[in-house]
Amino acid sequence: MSPGLPVVELVALGPAALRALADGDLVAAEAAAPVLLSPYLAGPECRWVWGVRAEQVVADPASARWITRVVRDRGRGLTVGQAGFHGPPDAAGMVEVGYSTDPLHRRQGYARAALRALLAWAAEEPAVTTVRASVAPANTASRDLVLAEGFVAVGEQVDEEDGLEIVYEVPAGVRLR
Repeated sequence: MSPGLPVVELVALGPAALRALADGDLVAAEAAAPVLLSPYLAGPECRWVWGVRAEQVVADPASARWITRVVRDRGRGLTVGQAGFHGPPDAAGMVEVGYSTDPLHRRQGYARAALRALLAWAAEEPAVTTVRASVAPANTASRDLVLAEGFVAVGEQVDEEDGLEIVYEVPAGVRLR
């Protein structure tokens, strides 16, 4: 980790915790999770992603090791957001990252630390050749983050949930090897 960045870990959640977060049930999610969670994770900004991931692990149990996890600041013992891949690598070796930080903890380096953890993870996986990030044009913070981490714009797409997105990619391990 770089000096000044918090040290984070990406903590996997089981199907029961994923479903409880998707349902907005923080009490049930915490009962099923290995770490304390935050109201943000069970709130409206995150519930849709947990719903998608809860259904994904039922349909494809092997995807569980790749999907969204909670971001925990090891030193402070706080859960500060969520980050992970959308799923396992596709046939071309591409994985897509997703991340968000609790508004109470933004502008403290957590998104950068989480993205770097995802990039390090991808670099260690032989099946991964490319890491992708899709960013809404108005999300300048995320755009600036991925550009600073070596991603380059390769096109655009229209996402059913988020609308127009700029697609950025970086070869897996390019900044870590």
